[in-house]
Amino acid sequence: MVSAPVPTTGRPVVVELGPGSGAFTTAIQQRLDGRGQHIAVELNGRFAEKLARSQPRVDVAHADARRLKPILQVRGLESADVIVSGLPWAALPAHDQRELLDAVTSVLPPHGVFTTFAYVHARWTGPARRLLTTLRAEFDEVVVGRTVWANLPPALVYHCRRPAAART
Repeated sequence: MVSAPVPTTGRPVVVELGPGSGAFTTAIQQRLDGRGQHIAVELNGRFAEKLARSQPRVDVAHADARRLKPILQVRGLESADVIVSGLPWAALPAHDQRELLDAVTSVLPPHGVFTTFAYVHARWTGPARRLLTTLRAEFDEVVVGRTVWANLPPALVYHCRRPAAART
């Protein structure tokens, strides 16, 4: 599951990109159980408003995820321990993928974890292959999780650790 890297102890800063209707948001909130800080970054104003109403413990930012660093800075934060993405990476042009991934790696410390998912049927498309290649270049470790056949459509999760940006 995409939210698995969210620690069940401590006070982590968790950023969720593209929460949409909140499917991952609920799972993240359950893992946090009132601890830490959960910031959901949603570009669509209607989704952001609805999420803010339905999830009052989540700090919803109606913003572009490419502005992740200033979004955190406004909240007095420099980094995120975990970033969970619901963004449609395979549907994004190369330039957008690059900018979003740069934003992600710019706020992850060496211990930070980034997770995102891909639909199995689209895994072999050019944009999806480009994403996996880029993830492998930007992180020391990229683990491809098992296929979740119960999801419709079936999906798999990429667990990315030790961002290259944190090594410099």
